[in-house]
Amino acid sequence: MLVRKIGVVPVVLASVVLTSQVHGQSRTVFSGVPVLKVSEGGVERLPEALPRDKAVNLGCVISEIGGKYYWATRENKEMVRRTSGAFITYIAVDGSGYVRVVDPSAKGAASMMSPTEVKFDYVEHLLVGLGSVTYFGNAR
Repeated sequence: MLVRKIGVVPVVLASVVLTSQVHGQSRTVFSGVPVLKVSEGGVERLPEALPRDKAVNLGCVISEIGGKYYWATRENKEMVRRTSGAFITYIAVDGSGYVRVVDPSAKGAASMMSPTEVKFDYVEHLLVGLGSVTYFGNAR
């Protein structure tokens, strides 16, 4: 009986250690607040400037936990990270949208592309049926 109790302790301890490593610590890799919302439905396009009090409730947060990325402000949807030039893109694995961020170290170079890259730090694009909602905003 004593041998069984001792045998269980290492299994429980190993379980706790592995769980900690798998779940890891949450780290925010991006946080932003939108300035502009654009709703599109194929036959209509509706841009809307967002007042600050409304915008703070529509923020965008991407977290990293255990080497994986999550869209914290969209039901913690899992995302994959891709880097290309001055941009970092986080793509929802379920196809529901993406977040593209200007790499802060490349903001100057990206700003030469167009006024959009000068004015905004990120775009968050959500697919809703055949339509979409796009937020343009700035990092916090």
